[in-house]
Amino acid sequence: METIGTPLLWGAFTAFVLGMLVLDLGVFHRKAHEVKFREALGWSVVWVALALVFAVGVWRWFGPGKGMEFLTGYLIEKALSVDNIFVFLVLFSHFAVPKEHQHRVLFWGIFGALVMRAVFIFAGAALLAAFHWVIYVFGGILILTGVKLLLEREGEIHPEKNPIFRLFRRLVPSVPEYHGSRFTVVENGRRFATPLLAVLVAVEATDLVFAVDSIPAVFAVTGDPFIVYTSNIFAILGLRAMFFLLAGVMERFRYLKVGLASVLVFVGVKMTLADLYEIPVGVSLTVVAGILGVAILASLFASRPVGVRAPRTEAL
Repeated sequence: METIGTPLLWGAFTAFVLGMLVLDLGVFHRKAHEVKFREALGWSVVWVALALVFAVGVWRWFGPGKGMEFLTGYLIEKALSVDNIFVFLVLFSHFAVPKEHQHRVLFWGIFGALVMRAVFIFAGAALLAAFHWVIYVFGGILILTGVKLLLEREGEIHPEKNPIFRLFRRLVPSVPEYHGSRFTVVENGRRFATPLLAVLVAVEATDLVFAVDSIPAVFAVTGDPFIVYTSNIFAILGLRAMFFLLAGVMERFRYLKVGLASVLVFVGVKMTLADLYEIPVGVSLTVVAGILGVAILASLFASRPVGVRAPRTEAL
């Protein structure tokens, strides 16, 4: 499978990601604090800007085709990560995670997600290279997931019922109370997990589920593992800032779920039809951006406060 990812590029990108993570937690968020809207907005701008700079670099050195593949993959991943935000909100509310420690949970959750996504992507690339028919399996999964998302009714989310999380609670001795930003604590000579570690495991288990949908979605756009990985990573790196930016207004995006479902169905169809007709990357980028743009605009329009007319005074 053709890829632009030379060992030098893989090493340089990995070093960049690790450097940004160290800078993030070791410098800017060394002290636990509640992330406010202004700080979240600033970091969101930084992460999006870095992704766009990277896209320009790919476009310039490897051609417009690869540049559009990255942009389309990044846009898809960015949109699908909104589902993560919904679950994070439920998790933090359910476990009453103090606001000043939420960033630490998301940081380590995303660090673990980087490793899991890398494993998933390399496994997916190897499967597609060895067994071409897997492309139809990926496409079918995306279509079924999109249809299910369109048809399912709104309801309560119970991420704590995830089998991985339940196994953790059963096997790992835990204490019921928080101990600052610590994931474990020693009591009476024994080490116990704090609720913060339990929430981190739930975050990781949730991302594992979302990765099953999101990674095949990008493989529908490009077969280049380096493009798939970098678009995933840039979207994930900006997820924390996006969470704190949108946490208070998520209920306004009522039609975003329909938009995300439509994107999944589109990329699933694109993947299943790849051998019969290959939809150009530029068309894919336009369609995905159009679907998300319409969903966001429709949500904002529907959530506008309706003006109340003052009662008319009848002449006596």
